[in-house]
Amino acid sequence: MPFSSLPHQSDGWEIVASEIHFQNGHLAVATEEVRTPSRHQAQHWTVVERKAAVVIAPLTTDGKLVLIRQERIPIRAEIWEVPAGQIDDGSVNDAAAIAAVALRELREETGYALGAGGALVPLGHFFSSPGFTDEHGYCFLARGVEATPDGHAHEEAEAISDCRPFSAPEVARMVAENEIRDANTLSICAKLAARGFFNLQT
Repeated sequence: MPFSSLPHQSDGWEIVASEIHFQNGHLAVATEEVRTPSRHQAQHWTVVERKAAVVIAPLTTDGKLVLIRQERIPIRAEIWEVPAGQIDDGSVNDAAAIAAVALRELREETGYALGAGGALVPLGHFFSSPGFTDEHGYCFLARGVEATPDGHAHEEAEAISDCRPFSAPEVARMVAENEIRDANTLSICAKLAARGFFNLQT
């Protein structure tokens, strides 16, 4: 612990004590006493430290967003979302390695890859739920993707039942009607819209 250095600021932040209650290869649960820049008295907080992830927005050459439909055990539901995956090799401070993970996850989960003239565009990172976890995702636009002849290569633990492209009006409706409701997809849609890559205004 920690799994990555990105969210852990040093100036004015001091970990007075930390006790790990549970840890495996993906996350750790700890109780921490932390002094912040505005509070001299240490605050007790339960923190979940988690591996960083990549989150990919695959846009086809005709401007559609490729989504997967996947079962999510914690919420007991199957939902539409963008492809994503954890960074397992510890290369969270290497931009080229993170980009390589994004391209691999794109191909494995969707069966799509960058076509001729396509590009992988970094869009920054976001925190999924900073009130209790340092989990963060590196966002990428995969512009100009095409379906590959070999198709997807899902991992055994993944339960992906569908994958197809959606137009901007379709995605806007899905967001408005709460069909899309995970932080990864909502966050990257906001980044795409803010940068002018995907017009969600209906």
